[in-house]
Amino acid sequence: MHSQVLTWAYNRFSCLCYLNSNNHTLDPYSEQSTILAAGVHKQMIPAGEESAFEKLKSFTEDNHDWLFGFFSYDLKNQLENLQSHNPDGIKMPLMHFFVPEILIIFTNDEIKIGLISDDSLSKQHDKIREEILETSIYTGKNKVKVPKVKHRVSKTRYLETVQKIKKHIQLGDIYEANFCIEFYSQNIEVDPLEVYLSLNAQNPSPFSCFYRLNDKYLISSSPERFLAKRERKLISQPIKGTIRRGNTPEEDLVLKNHLVNDPKERSENVMIVDLVRNDLSHTAEKGSVKVEELFGIYTYPKVHQMISTVTSLLKKNVHFTDAIKFAFPMGSMTGAPKIRAMELMEKYENTRRGLYSGAVGYFSPDRNFDFNVIIRSILYNQSENYLSFMAGSAITAESDPLKEYQECLLKAESMAQALKLQARFMDI
Repeated sequence: MHSQVLTWAYNRFSCLCYLNSNNHTLDPYSEQSTILAAGVHKQMIPAGEESAFEKLKSFTEDNHDWLFGFFSYDLKNQLENLQSHNPDGIKMPLMHFFVPEILIIFTNDEIKIGLISDDSLSKQHDKIREEILETSIYTGKNKVKVPKVKHRVSKTRYLETVQKIKKHIQLGDIYEANFCIEFYSQNIEVDPLEVYLSLNAQNPSPFSCFYRLNDKYLISSSPERFLAKRERKLISQPIKGTIRRGNTPEEDLVLKNHLVNDPKERSENVMIVDLVRNDLSHTAEKGSVKVEELFGIYTYPKVHQMISTVTSLLKKNVHFTDAIKFAFPMGSMTGAPKIRAMELMEKYENTRRGLYSGAVGYFSPDRNFDFNVIIRSILYNQSENYLSFMAGSAITAESDPLKEYQECLLKAESMAQALKLQARFMDI
């Protein structure tokens, strides 16, 4: 049913957002298992030097509906005295939010279809349901023309750059930085939905997403929550610490134990937890910031992850969008101290992150929200035939440059496989 609904929407709408939890049941804060928003009733895209978060605040006040959208990492330049001059092959806007024409919520094996009341589609409820049921299961169009994927940063340059970042740590400029590298392809033709279904089948993550904005696509298998709001409670769940899956249950257990006891992984997790606590404190009731879980180990098809949970209570006089504004970008993708780490990564990275390291999600009519961290994701500009996926790792004083490089390749592996790149995704 999920594939039918998504295929129907993909064939009909140039703007849609599909959020899929893949039935992960260990998340006590999830409100929706799977939800699809399609078509634009109203939308908001900031223009020029316009303050994106102020425009978002006005948009939420004017529209007490479901809102879906994303935050680009480069919003950091509006929040702090920062700049971005690296090339951007995808060219997503800084922010996009929309009130959908159609909202489809999945509950067990049923779907609930909601429509904007003053839209002509509201008269077609039964017809839409029939169209969905008659839609064939998507098998893909095999529209794949994939030249060799290139590494924006060679292995040699990566190792040299990590040493430079460690020098900054030794000098006291920073404690930790998330250094990201891009893998990209030009003159590439893919079927975005086929790639998403392949990626999601290989790596069914709790914050999976397929987002279409005209000719630009986000294809995501993110395992990480950036920030959620449940009534006045805010929840952030940074991931820091990654290790591969074992080939046997016994090896799997050994690797999990190694991850939870690794001093380097624990150290970087604690640093980011402290950063998130500080971010939430800007909008929190005094004394309400808490670490509900530290060093939780969660298992996914390709990797084990170390995840901590930080919560707070939003001050009564603070607008809910300001909770996001003061926590963005998420500490797990920046480093500490946050501003200096972002400055340095702009210097050492070769690609503008754009939507990568940003967030996608929803605001519900009761002003709860849930946003992921855009990692383990493919970005595709269909008009310009440019495809990109990025991977990063946290660099600390204890980092082994070669191990950090191998971690990046491990994280990029599922995206490469979704693009059928096993033979051409090389360690160079």
